[in-house]
Amino acid sequence: MTLYEDLEYRGLIKDVASKNLKEVLDGEPISFYWGTDPTADSLHVGHYSSLITAKRLAKAGHHPILLVGGATGLIGDPRPTAEREIISKEVVEKNIEGIKKQVNDIFGGNVEVVNNYDWFKDIDLISFLRDTGKYININYMLDKDIIRRRLETGITFAEFTYTLMQGYDYLYLNETKNVTLECAGSDQWGNITTGVDLINKKLGKEVNAFTMPLILDAAGNKFGKSEGNALWLDKNKTSSYKLFQYLINTDDTKVEEYLKVFTFLTKEEIDSVMKKHNEKPEDRIAQRTLAKEFITDLHGKEEYEKAEKISKALFTDEIYSLSKEDILSALEGVPTFSLNNSELILDILVNNNICQSRREAREFLAAGAIKVNNVQIKDENELIDNSKFIDNSILIIKKGKKNYYIGIYNN
Repeated sequence: MTLYEDLEYRGLIKDVASKNLKEVLDGEPISFYWGTDPTADSLHVGHYSSLITAKRLAKAGHHPILLVGGATGLIGDPRPTAEREIISKEVVEKNIEGIKKQVNDIFGGNVEVVNNYDWFKDIDLISFLRDTGKYININYMLDKDIIRRRLETGITFAEFTYTLMQGYDYLYLNETKNVTLECAGSDQWGNITTGVDLINKKLGKEVNAFTMPLILDAAGNKFGKSEGNALWLDKNKTSSYKLFQYLINTDDTKVEEYLKVFTFLTKEEIDSVMKKHNEKPEDRIAQRTLAKEFITDLHGKEEYEKAEKISKALFTDEIYSLSKEDILSALEGVPTFSLNNSELILDILVNNNICQSRREAREFLAAGAIKVNNVQIKDENELIDNSKFIDNSILIIKKGKKNYYIGIYNN
């Protein structure tokens, strides 16, 4: 397949502003860009379809440029319902450094990262209005979907001018770096076309742009920080294990789409995976392939193997041989409590609300329903000291068949 055909197969081309996008993508190497505002110090899975699409273009020989919005991030892209919370310049700068490092790691250094604050900081208001604002008709801006939807509830002047700033970004990059293609999520279509039109009106040039469909989960929600379900690309914010668990539980209705969008597997490889998956869906072959390809590409083979090991360990006694960090990752969300160096099991159960009373604790112990690090305990006077700790600092208490608690000793 050519690059254009591959993107089409994967469903990664939605809206197009180009006389011949196929010729642009399959032709001589060009410089292209995509952008993000630094609202956090890490990107998330919602950004990853854009990142991996940019990697596809880079593998085909095109020069990738990520624009991090140090200026636009101080203003805030209009949201459909309400104005974004303003973040300080200091936080924006910290977030930019985090994103720069992350993207360079993902691209192996084969990416250029620019910050639009570098050119906006020297532009005065009058010059911006004369040199940019006069080329964009107010009726044209009012027709933008995101602005039109906000008119009823109200939109600030700062948000209203955001699309002018983003349009100027494309103009600046075209003039200084000969960028002739922009790509982004479909929710940015209005901002993208502003840049295309501005370049055409001011410079008399034809440039190109396309959007990718937003990637949604099975419930129709975006993978976004504002959606409350962010899966961060920083493994210190979202562990490879947590990412593994999310991907392995991908709904059957979405897994083929995710294989196309989030992996570099060929059409033939994806067809083969889906054939095997459909023959035995209970084995979750497609989901396992997705997790392996996604995590290996993002964090490396070692992180994937570690995530898989933790996942397997949860269903066997092997979990008790893991390190403290891996156990906490595997049992994220399980109630935790502080552990003293030496306590009676009865006191541990009652003082940490594992059991609601001493009577209940005794009943669970007598029934053999309490395990400490997978060892059954029946004696209420048994002393739990550091000789029983995993990694010298942790206990896993299991009550009944499904209730886990983690005691952490901070010496």
